[in-house]
Amino acid sequence: MSLTKSDRRQRIKFRIRKTISGSAAKPRLSVFRSNKEIYAQLIDDVNGITILAASSREKEIGKGTNVEIAAAVGKLVAEKALKAGVETVTFDRGGYLYHGRIKSLADGARAAGLKF
Repeated sequence: MSLTKSDRRQRIKFRIRKTISGSAAKPRLSVFRSNKEIYAQLIDDVNGITILAASSREKEIGKGTNVEIAAAVGKLVAEKALKAGVETVTFDRGGYLYHGRIKSLADGARAAGLKF
């Protein structure tokens, strides 16, 4: 029984989510990567709400390579988070390898002042 790519990612995602959880004080920075776009959300799992979100579809994000765009999304989500009074987060890579666009988004968020 071989798993499809999405089934494998789903298993990894569940394994990560067993240990990672977000609260109002330290929300979870969840990342979703599609072939075209990249999305990031700050989630409070205790109350079950999304605090804020940013994506590569927003007007503030310019043009560039996928890695550059991911870094810009990380910077944008960090700026929004700091405005909302959130300084530390828990990073949830969403079952993706910490590499490429995911790593770039995390580095962009760190550079803009988020701690994780």
